[in-house]
Order: sequence, then C-alpha cells, then structure tokens
Amino acid sequence: MITGEITKQRMEGWKFISSEAGGLHEVIVPQKADCEQVYIYRLNMSAGESFTLKSGEKEMNAACVAGGGSVKTSAFDTAFVKLDSFYITKDTEVVIHADEDVIFYIGAAIDEGYGSSYFRKFDLSLPIGEVHQIHGKGVGEREVFMTVNPEAPASRLLAGLTWSRNGTWTSWPPHQHENDLEEAYCYFDMPKPSFGMHLSYIDAGDVDNVVVHTVSSGTMILAPRGYHPTVASPGSINAYFWVLAAHSHKSRRYDLAVLDPKRADKN
Repeated sequence: MITGEITKQRMEGWKFISSEAGGLHEVIVPQKADCEQVYIYRLNMSAGESFTLKSGEKEMNAACVAGGGSVKTSAFDTAFVKLDSFYITKDTEVVIHADEDVIFYIGAAIDEGYGSSYFRKFDLSLPIGEVHQIHGKGVGEREVFMTVNPEAPASRLLAGLTWSRNGTWTSWPPHQHENDLEEAYCYFDMPKPSFGMHLSYIDAGDVDNVVVHTVSSGTMILAPRGYHPTVASPGSINAYFWVLAAHSHKSRRYDLAVLDPKRADKN
C-alpha cells in the first residue's frame, strides 16, 4: 500500500489522459504513478496493422474497447470484436491484427505463476453468475461483465467492464480496499460532451476533502487508497474497464471491499 499523507493535491495526480496516438502507451505504472502494483496500457492500431504484445514478467488482461480483428498465441487463435478480451501469463507473445481501427485497454500485474491464458467472448446473454453480474441497487445499480473473475486462475489480477444506468452512480455505496488491492478505472464509450465524475476521498463520510475528476473516453483514474465512487451526468452512461491488482496472491479476492460506514445505508 502506498504510504505518506494523502492530500488533495496528491489525489489530483491520480487522473491520467491516455494517448490517442498509434502504438502501445504506458498510462499508469509503478514508480511513475502513485501506485505499487497496478499497470495500465493503451494500444491503438489502425486498420491493416499488426502488433505483437509481449507480457514479459507480467500477467495481462486486454479488453477491446473499439474495433475488431484477430489475435493469435499458443493458447488461442481467434477473431475478436469490440468488448472481447483475453488474459495472458508472463513470457507470452500475442500477435494482434486489426481489421479496423482498434483500441485495447490493458491491465497488468506481476505474474507469480498461478494463471492460464484464455480468450473471452463478450456475451451479456449469459445468465447472472460468475461472469455476468448486476451490482448495487436503485441509483447505484450497474451491469458488470468480468474479464478476469475470481474463479479464473490468475496471480494478482481481477478485472471487468462496468456500465452505469443513465445518469446514475457506480461503486456506490463508496468502498475502499487499500490494504489488499489497488485499482484503476479506464473510461470508454463516453465521447464529449458526455462526461461523468470520479470522486476520490480518504476519510469515511468526508465531504470537505473530496477530489472530483471529470471523466470521458480515454480518461483513466488511479485508486490506490481511499474511496472512489463515480457518477454519470444526466443523459450519459459511465462505461469503464476496471483493473484490480492485489498486493499479494492471497489478497486476490473480490470480497475485500470495505464500505464507507457513514454512507453504507444511503442509496
């Protein structure tokens, strides 16, 4: 867990605007960003291009947020379309070919040897269960499609895609998991003037030291400490790829979130 005083100025540094230029871009990485475990990359490809993604020492989960094409590695060789995803272990190379302009958001963490590579088709017709889920209720209800669910073997990663309802909250009631996991939110399908707001605060019930980050397509927010609810503006839906990176394999769990006790019953 990151240490030291968490000031408003420090939390303001948790917002990143990912590059739209071609190629693979680091967005959030330890030592450069205020985190220890989570890595976030963005891959932009033009139609007709091919790119070899190399995982190195990391496990990676890549979610396609625009376009389509094909992916090939030893574990899978298949076409992909928007919202499909894949997980790869360390020392893996994936050849990605873009049939149209493509954007991948990629989450990563250090690989400890627990995972197995796989490809996952996006399918919201799946029954509610391990992969397709509904979280929250009322103005905090959201739909979730897990790209790395707890039941899937992995070292430190958990990840998924989330959609709010029109103008509603996600990650509400607010929660934190700072002792066990770091998180990053990577927003897509929110072209301006659509926007949402991502809040960061440390102390339960605080209203005076909240940092509000406006978010739209391409915005990525780090959540290494504290509470981090989000809300869509009226007429907009918050859509994001979220990535949790555990501080250890033991804390790679989805049930460790601690609700803000001052807001746990406010919905």
